[in-house]
Amino acid sequence: MAPRNDTPLDTSFKLELELSDPHYSGSVRYLQHGADSPLIRWHCHKEYELHLIVATSGKMFIGDYIGNFSPMHLVLTGPHLPHNWISRLDEDEPAPLRDMLLQFSGDFIQQCKAIMPEMGMIDDLLKKASVGVMFEQSVALEVEPLFRQASQTSGFSRLVLFFNILERLSREKDYRLLSSTSFDPLLDESAIDRVNVAVNYIMQHYQAGLTLEDVASEVGMKPTYFSKFFKRSTGIRFIEFVNNLRINRACERLVGTTESITDICFQVGFNNIANFNRRFVSLKGMTPSDYRKQAAMRYYRPGGHIPAPKSD
Repeated sequence: MAPRNDTPLDTSFKLELELSDPHYSGSVRYLQHGADSPLIRWHCHKEYELHLIVATSGKMFIGDYIGNFSPMHLVLTGPHLPHNWISRLDEDEPAPLRDMLLQFSGDFIQQCKAIMPEMGMIDDLLKKASVGVMFEQSVALEVEPLFRQASQTSGFSRLVLFFNILERLSREKDYRLLSSTSFDPLLDESAIDRVNVAVNYIMQHYQAGLTLEDVASEVGMKPTYFSKFFKRSTGIRFIEFVNNLRINRACERLVGTTESITDICFQVGFNNIANFNRRFVSLKGMTPSDYRKQAAMRYYRPGGHIPAPKSD
């Protein structure tokens, strides 16, 4: 257990490039990493980042958004927007290459616009990035070759590839905005480390009887202080964060299994079917039963067979 420390945290954010090569001085940085990697952590910084996930599946956290990801997952994040992708990995199945990303600064874009008015075409795209933009898999497949070329180049050659990617994304009409709000969290490295401990602990225990007191103890804080700290750091209350994870997991099981809704309710961590239904409707705008029916219609193919779910 982490030592208890309830003194206020220093919230002066360190403007350092957490995910970049410190030896590269170009305008657009390229980075890639596998899973598991120390770079996989909840974090935020002043740069824009375009992430292309090429391997593994798991949970993604963009601001206060929680969802699923799988290969060919493309997301643009803006300055100070917290983000993380946590892969589901078997011990004997490492992923040497999971994430390819391009990182660039707002200052660089403004300098380009000052001499190239054509750069104004990406203004709307960058504005959307403040809450995170997720693109369709077809778009990811289009830009993947450009990412791979960028990994082998530098300087002006990489810059040309970068502009090609931005131009393609700025024309895309089919996308999804992720976080419900933009962020400007002024967190130091100590605070980021604590959030990572909390999020990792929640990920491991949210399907059980997890309480705020449990997580507060894990990071060495009193519950009241931790509650305020978690909301300030992630933009979402602790109970909402946990419930979003549980509902997200329930959606997976509603689509991927024939288990009864009651069984799913208890498997994902709810101890009351009425509360589960209420939370589900609040987040998804429909009942679990309706969600399962709509998903079945979406994935039905003529001549296929959809097994009937267990009755409740």
